[in-house]
Amino acid sequence: MKIVLVAAAALIDPDGRVLLAQRPEGKAMAGLWEFPGGKIEPDETPEAALIRELDEELGIQTWNSCLAPIGFASHAYESFHLLMPLFACRKWSGIVQPQENQQLAWVRATDLRNYPMPEADIPLIPTLQMWL
Repeated sequence: MKIVLVAAAALIDPDGRVLLAQRPEGKAMAGLWEFPGGKIEPDETPEAALIRELDEELGIQTWNSCLAPIGFASHAYESFHLLMPLFACRKWSGIVQPQENQQLAWVRATDLRNYPMPEADIPLIPTLQMWL
């Protein structure tokens, strides 16, 4: 089974809310809410991939020193296995704006389960709740 490497961020605002992005129509798992991020390209570190993806998806810039690994997902989907480190990020420059026509929501950790998420993301919720 193919292994897909993805890096994701729990962007945390000053009020302790976490950013979720809704997968747009036309993409796999459209309509589900997820932590922003994306695929790790060959010869790219998870941190570099995340910095690139946050700029592409949200128009913000952050740095390696602002990414704290807090957990990871390892989940078998029907056609691939997803391996996804999750990083907490509290510091970035720029204003979070959707760059790919996706919906965004700032969500309290206690409310994360109210948003339908991909199966791989769900086990990360308790870790994030404890971390916050």
